[in-house]
Amino acid sequence: MLASGVTFWRFRHLIECVSERAKMAHTRPPFRRRYRGAIRKMQKATFAAGCFWGVEATFRAMPGVLATRVGYIGGSTDKPTYKEVCTDRTGHAEAVEVEFDPAKVRYEDLLKVFWENHDPTQLNRQGPDWGSQYRSAIFFHTPEQQTAAQASKESLGQARRYSKPIVTQIVPAVTFYAAEDYHQQYLEKRGLASCHIKA
Repeated sequence: MLASGVTFWRFRHLIECVSERAKMAHTRPPFRRRYRGAIRKMQKATFAAGCFWGVEATFRAMPGVLATRVGYIGGSTDKPTYKEVCTDRTGHAEAVEVEFDPAKVRYEDLLKVFWENHDPTQLNRQGPDWGSQYRSAIFFHTPEQQTAAQASKESLGQARRYSKPIVTQIVPAVTFYAAEDYHQQYLEKRGLASCHIKA
């Protein structure tokens, strides 16, 4: 019998930490899309909010989001595997990299979804998932993103939206290592609902 609050899919997620390995995908360079003869640069955002399966599914449903991929960021080793990250020794966070069209969705809108779809007051955990790999973090790619992220965090704190202090890290984006293929669009491929923890 699973412990209270632990779903089958979350239990499987934990078991895979020690039972599965797959090939690492390499990071992709920024890209540009062509619209009616004009080239417009897309933007990138990176968020960590616990188990990356449900977080990715949530962002993929947003209009203006062009692509997502789950992976690992913020650690001390190169090209970590899922099994290695789950030891809580590499320092990486499970995260979602979002490529979006700023003409269709604002970074501030992405931040709103980020805050609403996890509990930013839980330190190094989300629900039954424990470890620094499940920490809440915003990895900014530009000074503008840093300013927007800090402003949104301060605004939530002043509004006393949560009964506990927000522990979300706001740090520069570093190398993002894409997770194994079977993790990409994990819930979507299985026709499942999101598994994130709402505040």
